[in-house]
Amino acid sequence: MGIQYEVTAITGKYTDRDGNEKNRYAKLGVVMETKNGPMLKLETIPLGWDGFAYLNEPRAKDEQPRGQRQGNRAPAQSPNDPEDLPF
Repeated sequence: MGIQYEVTAITGKYTDRDGNEKNRYAKLGVVMETKNGPMLKLETIPLGWDGFAYLNEPRAKDEQPRGQRQGNRAPAQSPNDPEDLPF
C-alpha cells in the first residue's frame, strides 16, 4: 500500500512578515493504493471545514513544512489505553 497523495485543506489565513495574507493549510490524511483501488484515510477533520481538499503529490520527509514534521507531534495514545478512562 503506497501513498499516492497527501490530502490537505485550507483551515484559515495568516499574515506573513511582509503583511501579505496567506492561506493556512493542514494535512487531513492520505490516499493509498490498495488491491481494490485507491483508498482515502482521513486522519483529522478540521472544525469549520468547507469540505474541499487538495490532493498533492507526497513530499519527502525532509521537505515537510516546519509545522507538519512528525518529530513535532506528541506520541499518539492507544484508544484502549486505561489511563484515559474517566472512571
